[in-house]
Amino acid sequence: MTQDRLDGVIVATALPYAEDASAPAGLRPDLDRYADHCRWLVDNGCRGVGPNGSLGEYSSLTDAERRTVARAAIEAVGAQGVVVVGVHGVGAHQARYWAEAAAEDGADGVLCLPPTMYRANTGEVIDHFEQVASVGLPVMVYNNPIDTKVDLTPALLAEIAAIDNVVAVKEFSGDVRRVLEIRELAPELAVVAGADDVLLESLLMGATGWFAGFPNVFPAECAELFSLAQQGKLAEARALYEPMVAAFRWDSRVEFVQAIKYGMDFVGRFGGPCRPPRGPLSAEQRARLEADMRRAVT
Repeated sequence: MTQDRLDGVIVATALPYAEDASAPAGLRPDLDRYADHCRWLVDNGCRGVGPNGSLGEYSSLTDAERRTVARAAIEAVGAQGVVVVGVHGVGAHQARYWAEAAAEDGADGVLCLPPTMYRANTGEVIDHFEQVASVGLPVMVYNNPIDTKVDLTPALLAEIAAIDNVVAVKEFSGDVRRVLEIRELAPELAVVAGADDVLLESLLMGATGWFAGFPNVFPAECAELFSLAQQGKLAEARALYEPMVAAFRWDSRVEFVQAIKYGMDFVGRFGGPCRPPRGPLSAEQRARLEADMRRAVT
């Protein structure tokens, strides 16, 4: 792994909140607890952290909060790991603004969705990433056609990969067949598993990274799983993966943020609540998730 490929295990960090009547929805980001969590992830074998992704609930933060969260992660991790800041924006000028802020604050790279408020065409998608990449930081583009309605197909990724500073793709389509196709059409692009529940399958097909959700819950085990798969130790990797995969499936569900925070609470870390519009899990969901977590930790 090289610094600018943005591969390895990078955790999409969950953001803890503290009660504060003066903050939106009565919750403010708990930066001290967040910094401690970032350090804990790296100390337990993860390569780095990704603040202000979906798990960081970036869309529920004020602009000022969003910047302070990124700075907290950068300061906490320091030279011990990489920090890949989410710079998602409605359009190119917003995403570029956040990329410029990340560069000023000392980030190692950025994670960026395509435009998120409309179904952008190919030219608009390429322009979006060109503007973000022009800031100069390594860029991991994020393919999440389920939520954005814009599909970064392997053919489109081959065009995007020609943009200077675009180095990786977080692939969240759930179709592991794409890993080989991306590697064929854009061999210079690092393919990063984006969905936890196809992690092992993606690594076996040649992915070299994991931009991950459930390592917030058990980072050491996830780092070991990644290492075993990279070494081709399939039997040992499967022995770790199979008990955890039921929990990992929550990473691809609507309530994935709530589920991962619940998982953190379950193992004795602090996950805590989400800001609206994300609400709490239902009793039925909690019971199902608890069963999945018990299987993962036994």
